[in-house]
Amino acid sequence: MTLEHALPSIPALDEVAMDAARRHLDRLTKPPGSLGRLEELVVLLAGITGRVDAPLGHRRIVLAAGDHGVTAQHVSAYPSGVTAQMVGNFVAGGAAINALAASIGATVTVVDVGVAGPLPPVTDRGAIGGRLVLARLRDGTADLSEGPAMSRRDAVSAIEVGLRVVEDVRERERLDVLGVGEMGIGNTTSASAIVAAFTGLPADRVTGRGTGVDDATLRHKVRIVERALEANHPDPGDPIGTLAALGGFEVAALVGLIVGGAAARVPVILDGFITGAAALVADALCPAIAGHLIASHRSVEAGHAAVLERLALRPLLDLDLRLGEGTGAALAMPLLVAAGRMRDQMATFDSASVAGPAG
Repeated sequence: MTLEHALPSIPALDEVAMDAARRHLDRLTKPPGSLGRLEELVVLLAGITGRVDAPLGHRRIVLAAGDHGVTAQHVSAYPSGVTAQMVGNFVAGGAAINALAASIGATVTVVDVGVAGPLPPVTDRGAIGGRLVLARLRDGTADLSEGPAMSRRDAVSAIEVGLRVVEDVRERERLDVLGVGEMGIGNTTSASAIVAAFTGLPADRVTGRGTGVDDATLRHKVRIVERALEANHPDPGDPIGTLAALGGFEVAALVGLIVGGAAARVPVILDGFITGAAALVADALCPAIAGHLIASHRSVEAGHAAVLERLALRPLLDLDLRLGEGTGAALAMPLLVAAGRMRDQMATFDSASVAGPAG
């Protein structure tokens, strides 16, 4: 599916299914609303999928990986070669996301959409290794502080990589829940610039420490984000242009994953700051998308709160996370499963012969 065809196919939330979910919840043996956000999740899942009994059994986390030319400006605590090394680690099953995904029965897919340099050989994926999709468009982006990170054509191509991954997974097997994550040294600089462009906030309000840079490097990173905004003059009314100017190949692929999930009525769980920046682009392309998204957590990255506020998303968790890799999405998935089991396994007042609310 192309982006041109995907965007018009994104539906509004199904209000009929949401009303039916609320009525079902109020028949269960509990005071109305007493399970709080779990009940909200049940209703939201119904709205996204159009089903009161939205299935949750097939859970996948897709990680998009790409490198950034802006790392030449020394904005990260790690060298750009770590991106390729971590892709190998994901596929081999040795990263945090592999352990977390395995703990909740989710599979991991890793998409090389713009890594710079060769990937390390992986001979043993292990029981919790990830499937690798090779869809590299280029060996990383250009330096966004000196001009556009990529062309508009490359930005659209990277978005469509994400769309194809969703289609491919759904053709080969079911996809009930999609968690999205990323890997790309330098991508918090890119995301900070994107968030500044879409929110209008100054660079120092939305730029954080990323991989854990010191105070001096943080000040330098802010100046690089400011330089990127000055060099590119991004127009938030032109989402593709803004993405091309300031984004990364993996950020663009995340936009495609988000759009593809929403178009397929699959709940999409965002990870943290980088996936949030991609969601801002997706939301600018189609405002109906925000309703299909679930914010897994509130990152400690400075700009993430602005992203959540802009998208009107309330995160499920607040654990001081800033790793990325889809780790927040993996940690939030059990809450969706718990909500589904509460929905499906609790008795009703009638079936349990329990008196309902008086009046």
